[in-house]
Amino acid sequence: MDMEIWDRLKDENIPVLPMRQVSTAAEAVEAAKALGYPVVMKILSPDISHKSDVGGVVLDLGSDGEVKEAYHKMMERVTSQVPGASIQGVMLQKMARSGLEVIIGAKKDPQFGHVIMFGLGGIFVEICKDVSFRVTPVNREMAQQMILEIKGSPILGGARGRTAVDIEAMIDVITGLSRLLEKHPEIVELDINPLVVYPKEAIAVDARMLVD
Repeated sequence: MDMEIWDRLKDENIPVLPMRQVSTAAEAVEAAKALGYPVVMKILSPDISHKSDVGGVVLDLGSDGEVKEAYHKMMERVTSQVPGASIQGVMLQKMARSGLEVIIGAKKDPQFGHVIMFGLGGIFVEICKDVSFRVTPVNREMAQQMILEIKGSPILGGARGRTAVDIEAMIDVITGLSRLLEKHPEIVELDINPLVVYPKEAIAVDARMLVD
C-alpha cells in the first residue's frame, strides 16, 4: 500500500494501519520506534506491484537492529530482482494483530463499469473461489447481501466456536470503496487484501491500485 492509496482509503473512512514512508535505514529505525514494534517493512516502487514476489516484504521486525538489517537486505534483493526499478524507499507499518482475513476488490468492466468483489481470504478465495460480486454503486443493503451470500459466511457469524466478527465494519468498507470508485473513475483495479476483521472493527492491512 503506498501513500496515495492510503490517503484515498482514509478519505472514505476506511480504517488503515498506521504507516510511515522513509528513504534511509536511519529513518526506518526512527519510524519503527514511532509506530511501535513489531512492524512490517515493504518496498516502495511504482514499478513493483507484487512486492512479496521480489523479496520486498519483511514481517514482524522487533528491534532497531532488525529494521536496519532488513532495510539494507531488502534494497540488495529488490535491485537484484528488478534492475532499473525506481525505488522510492520503504513503507513501515504497524504489524496487525491476528484476526479473520477477507479480501475486497474492484475491477472496471468495459460494459458494466466498476464491479466490487468480496470473499474470505487465503484458500477460500484462491482455491474455493468463494466470492460475491456487485456492480457499483453498492449501498449498505447490497453490501450485506454480498457478505452473507458467500458459502463461508457462517464463519463470519461465529460458527463452530469461532468468535463472530464485525459485519457492519465490513459493510462500511465495501460502501466506502464504492464511493471511492464513483469519485475516481480512472481506477481500473483496487484490491484491499487483506482486510483484517475483528469482533469490533476492520482494518485494511495492504492494498494495491491500478489507474488508467
